[in-house]
Amino acid sequence: MSAIPLARRLRSALEEVAEPARAPAMQAYMKSAMPYLGVPTPVRRVLCRDLLKPLQFTSSAEWQAEVLAIWRGAEFREERYCALDLAAIRQARAFQRMDALPMYEEMIVTGAWWDYVDTIAGQNLLAILRAEPVPMKQAMLEWARGGDMWKRRSAILCQLLAKQETDLDLLYAAIAPSMGSKEFFLRKAIGWALRQYARTDPAEVARYVAAHESELSPLSKREALKHIA
Repeated sequence: MSAIPLARRLRSALEEVAEPARAPAMQAYMKSAMPYLGVPTPVRRVLCRDLLKPLQFTSSAEWQAEVLAIWRGAEFREERYCALDLAAIRQARAFQRMDALPMYEEMIVTGAWWDYVDTIAGQNLLAILRAEPVPMKQAMLEWARGGDMWKRRSAILCQLLAKQETDLDLLYAAIAPSMGSKEFFLRKAIGWALRQYARTDPAEVARYVAAHESELSPLSKREALKHIA
């Protein structure tokens, strides 16, 4: 591994390809307090692929340290996207286990916005759930009942890509504590999670929505039934 810290190499590489004129619009669209450099997503993905693909890690702790160094030291939002890319690299597949959950929890709580949270929930949390279903299910149930809105959203969305593997007990238990919430991001997450599962079992989603007609928000119901004839 290079003697130059990975976080510094990533920032230098991002600065080289940045288009500063793009940055204000990117920041405005994401309603981000953290500024952007102005690196388009496709460009950043290629850059990260080239820089991250050669990396090898001897332990989960080493990999987590690099992810958190980038995340915590970020001055621009693209750097945090690179941290998410590093968290999802192929070389880290074996590390997607319960001991990585505190790292993701930190990123969710400190990131506190949908672009970070939905990526982590849909990819990394699902990977842990598949690897260690019993303790991860318990953790997601705790998140779903907790006070942090973004952890609640993460618990609702952690099976977004599970398809036929979806644990319906977990999905419905994650939804239940937020069903009466007026928070847009929770209402939207409930509808999105149900809509995705409707691609696998539309009849079950239709049944669930009908059973909870008076409890689900109009937004959640509309999203859940969006593609059900």
